[in-house]
Amino acid sequence: MKPEIHPEYHQAKITCGGCGTVYTFGSVQETIDIGVCSNCHPFYTGKSKLVDSEGRVDRFKKKYEKFSKAAK
Repeated sequence: MKPEIHPEYHQAKITCGGCGTVYTFGSVQETIDIGVCSNCHPFYTGKSKLVDSEGRVDRFKKKYEKFSKAAK
């Protein structure tokens, strides 16, 4: 390998923004912030989180309800 052309390798601290869990991995960055990890992701936990109080279909119907009334 050529000297002085490779990035410095660190033991990076990866912090989850959702639950605060801290992992340690090797990386060229010293710290990494992630939004969701396996401890808090609904797929891995089996618990669903309500992200949106109104679904897409409900919002669509609500938005175009006045247009359908005007067309009649």
